[in-house]
Amino acid sequence: MSGKSALKMIVVLLAVAFVPALAASGSAGPTATAFEFKLPLGIPADTWSYFVPKDNPMTAEKVELGRQLFFDARLSSDGKISCASCHDPKFAFTDGKSLAEGIGGRHGVRNSPTILNSMFNAGQFWDGRAESLEAQAKMPLINPDEMGNASHQEVVDRLARIPQYATQFREVFGGPVTIDSLARAIAAYERTLVAGNSPVDRYQAGDLNALSEAARSGMFLFRGKARCSICHIVSVNFPFLTDQNYRNTGVGANYKGFNQLIKRALETARDETRDGVDKLAKGEGASELGRFVVTGNTLDIGAFRTPSLRNVELTAPYFHDGSAVTLADVVKFYVKGGNDNAIRDWQLEPVPLTEDEQRNLVEFLKALTSDEARHMVEQERKKLGH
Repeated sequence: MSGKSALKMIVVLLAVAFVPALAASGSAGPTATAFEFKLPLGIPADTWSYFVPKDNPMTAEKVELGRQLFFDARLSSDGKISCASCHDPKFAFTDGKSLAEGIGGRHGVRNSPTILNSMFNAGQFWDGRAESLEAQAKMPLINPDEMGNASHQEVVDRLARIPQYATQFREVFGGPVTIDSLARAIAAYERTLVAGNSPVDRYQAGDLNALSEAARSGMFLFRGKARCSICHIVSVNFPFLTDQNYRNTGVGANYKGFNQLIKRALETARDETRDGVDKLAKGEGASELGRFVVTGNTLDIGAFRTPSLRNVELTAPYFHDGSAVTLADVVKFYVKGGNDNAIRDWQLEPVPLTEDEQRNLVEFLKALTSDEARHMVEQERKKLGH
């Protein structure tokens, strides 16, 4: 199978769905074929359709254009970094690194989150600074540590000179390449990266043999004694095990100057000026302030998005700084109540779990892995001899 054909198989391997009625809604370009797949077990159709914006309906042509753009390094200024550089299928659409790595080997300040099921996030990035996948798609293009372009227009001009893209954008959007149409195409492709059908999904659907005894024990701990479900909410209608909130669990305290950062943030907030927050955001270590640099709200100091736990087995290392190497490390972090700091989330406290209980909790987390996502990762790594 050629590389191009293999990439096209990614959507199929993930058992992605499309609700046909949405294909015809909203405005679409002159070429618009409905994009149809069956939703994986565990992902409700009405939840999926709710998160597809009416101003960016799904079509097969738009998804294919977005897929090509996602894997095209020509979006970066040096032609070496694509979206897939940080969101690689062989790492379940992460990069397997503690911190993101962009143009010229430059390191970012946060871990690359998975794109799997990212369409369901209330906000994109660890701090939620982008409200939609469309908004998110534009930002790495002009980040000097990611794709390194001087402007969005630079990207648009480069793509417009490629005959294939000039034709496709005209067919899909009815006009020339624009930054908005580029973002809409990439976002449409990302909305196909939906992964369900995990052992937990099958167990909840009635297959009582889908979970091992250890995983079942871990599930009860997750919902009870371990207190995980306070932040990672268990819900049938929104089955992504996240409260969509931003919380300070103390991961930012891994940074040695965190207490000083908190002090400066509190002083800046008292001034009640956005300029002060923006100035602080440019300082050393400011990325550890999390959501605060977006909102300026003191309740958001050191707070980061509660991630979905689906497919978490495949997306190591963990936390926004990549400081937890394994799921066992994550569990141990929360057993001790996170890292203490002056404004740690009030609902976080130590949890007395035995070693066996911790192992069972990890088994439950592994049981949240999509069969299709696991197969995709295995196949992608096998191609490279891993």
